Amino acid sequence: MVDLIRKKRDGGALSAVEVEFLVNAYTRDSVPDYQIAAWLMAVVLRGMTRDETAALTHSMLHSGEILELASLPGRKVDKHSTGGVGDKTSLVLAPLVAAGGMYVPMISGRGLGHTGGTLDKLESIPRFRANLPVSEFRQVLESCGCAMIGQTADIAPADRKLYALRDVTGTVESPYLICASIMSKKLAEGTDALVLDVKTGSGAFMKKEEDAVFLAELMVQTGEQMGKQMVALITNMDQPLGRMVGNALEVRECLDVMHGAGPADLRTLCLELAAWMFRLGGASATLEQGRTLARELLDSGKALAKFRDMVQLQGGDVRAIDDPSRLPAAEHRVEVPSPAVGYIASIQCESVGTACVVLGGGRERKEDAVDPAVGIVVHKKIGDSVVEGEPLCTIHCHSDAQAIRARELLAESYAIAPTPPASTPKLIHRVIYKEEQ
Repeated sequence: MVDLIRKKRDGGALSAVEVEFLVNAYTRDSVPDYQIAAWLMAVVLRGMTRDETAALTHSMLHSGEILELASLPGRKVDKHSTGGVGDKTSLVLAPLVAAGGMYVPMISGRGLGHTGGTLDKLESIPRFRANLPVSEFRQVLESCGCAMIGQTADIAPADRKLYALRDVTGTVESPYLICASIMSKKLAEGTDALVLDVKTGSGAFMKKEEDAVFLAELMVQTGEQMGKQMVALITNMDQPLGRMVGNALEVRECLDVMHGAGPADLRTLCLELAAWMFRLGGASATLEQGRTLARELLDSGKALAKFRDMVQLQGGDVRAIDDPSRLPAAEHRVEVPSPAVGYIASIQCESVGTACVVLGGGRERKEDAVDPAVGIVVHKKIGDSVVEGEPLCTIHCHSDAQAIRARELLAESYAIAPTPPASTPKLIHRVIYKEEQ
């Protein structure tokens, strides 16, 4: 293992055999966290070749069980986001696309650094079980068309371990590690097609658009080599998506969207991602038909009904879906007032996510528990006008003392200008897709 650390530290490329040895040894607990952490940091600093990335993806994929879903009578489609602040679209998309006749086997992750995790959001629903065995995962999928779980001991166990370690060793941002992590889980799901939402901006792991495009192309290429239909959307994360940041708060906002309402940016992105899932899955011949279908399923309540079914099948208390006031809620509210009159020129989005972590809504160490009740409600976004003393956002916390550092971070994250910005962030920057698929 020391030889492999040195080799990568010095800029060398590991062979497929060496990568397989490393992955298998860590999966079997034959090497300690600190050695893998050293290798991960070397990867962040030195990068990987395309062959190394493919070998890492392959080894992580084959470290566990690969689901065989060919017996299900329909196309299997999934979506994955590289993560952002307030990025909660998976909770809407799985039931929405399932309501349109597709199967959505979704294996998701927990919070990484300043970004929230789909499983943490789902587990804010009382009694919801995200850690299902593969057999029960399949049963839920067969019953309602969608299921959302975490990495089990059977599916990509190497990624499950590496994912947690990267979170606490400053090694999240590597595009090669992100690609292998995402694609090993997604290929293990047995899906036919995958829609990728690759974030870019101040709240994303890929701050620069060119880095996001590089990652997107890397993942699309990897998926296509494995025979999957792929598309990647490069989407904005220069400000939180929607208005809510924090696990139970984000579930509430998703329920708003599934009632046909919700913030415009969140609803628009959900419709666009669903349209691509319908397009690749064959439920619609064109993107516009997919958008129309998605709108109908949201506004009719069919997506919400499917979400309710999934929550019930996975042990969750559906009373919290029918009455969101049953979701965990913090007792205290602390406002962050605007220091001046003007317009929101920019938001340091990562700081908003960090503020949520400080409150307890995310993890600073991999063993940390997450408080589902705390979070932030964003009142002002880029381009909005504001007067002095008006709240920029509201902190949901258990005590005023808990909110002190979060309040400082949020106040520092806003830039206010005397005139409106020349433009507001474009939600979807570009699409990476090959029509000949």
